[in-house]
This record gives sequence, structure tokens and C-alpha cells, in this order.
Amino acid sequence: MSASQLFLGVLFGSIGLGLFVYGRKQKTLTPFVCGLALMVMPYFIASIWLLVAVGIALVVIPFFVRA
Repeated sequence: MSASQLFLGVLFGSIGLGLFVYGRKQKTLTPFVCGLALMVMPYFIASIWLLVAVGIALVVIPFFVRA
């Protein structure tokens, strides 16, 4: 694990925690699931570019999908 993977994991994990808490309090499914996925995703993706692409996609999804 490189330093950039560690930094991106912490960054996306903290954004995921925020979305997770927001989704739980507002009882909305999309931010809840995206937040959970953002917190777990860095453990399974080894490529930095794929980590950035999936992370940005998961951060943007709650702004466009209202469910």
C-alpha cells in the first residue's frame, strides 16, 4: 500500500462517513449506501486511478439520484 492509496482511502472514507451519517439521519437510501460503499471501497481496490474514479462516482451519485 502506497502513501497515495492511504491518503485517498482516508479521504474517501471520511466523505463516506459523512454521507453514511446523513443518510441514516434523513432516512434516505442513496446517501446511506454510497457512504457505506465509500468507507469499504478502499479495502478492495488496489489501483489508484480506479480508486479515484470509483470514489468520485460514488460521491457524485447522491447529488443526481434521489431515492
